Amino acid sequence: MNPMLGISIDKVTLNMGAGGPGEKLEKSKKLLEKVSGEKSVITTAHKRSTFGVAKGRQIGVKVIARGSKAEELLKRVLEASGNKVKASQFDARGNFSIGVQEYIDVPGMKYDPSIGIMGFDVAVTLKRAGYRVSKRRVRPARIGKNHVITREQAVEWVKEKMGAEVV
Repeated sequence: MNPMLGISIDKVTLNMGAGGPGEKLEKSKKLLEKVSGEKSVITTAHKRSTFGVAKGRQIGVKVIARGSKAEELLKRVLEASGNKVKASQFDARGNFSIGVQEYIDVPGMKYDPSIGIMGFDVAVTLKRAGYRVSKRRVRPARIGKNHVITREQAVEWVKEKMGAEVV
């Protein structure tokens, strides 16, 4: 097999929307740091919306894990979802998202009364060797259509590498 066609994890993003600054935002930040072991970042609104959220207002928290930590985190999150991923959770580029109802479902997590019961979203971005050409500053290029990860290839990768069932 061509080594350039091997699929790997680019990043795993944990995300929680809090709706605005305050106690819920601080609890969300504490929770994501506890689950991932990484430092969390507060996300802000990019533009004024019809929902009454002002531009620049703090509305959520996210954590991005890469490398071996991302793989370990993904295995724990898949275990929390019963090692099942719906086929509808995959996009056309092979990335997929999972929702975790309660953080206590994640292996190794215990209930924390200061946080309460909360859930979060997990987005997994997959890549192949050579994807860097689309992100580089000098002469960025497009990824060829034969090199792009398809939905079917991503489903096969999740079954083989992560041992999850796709329903």
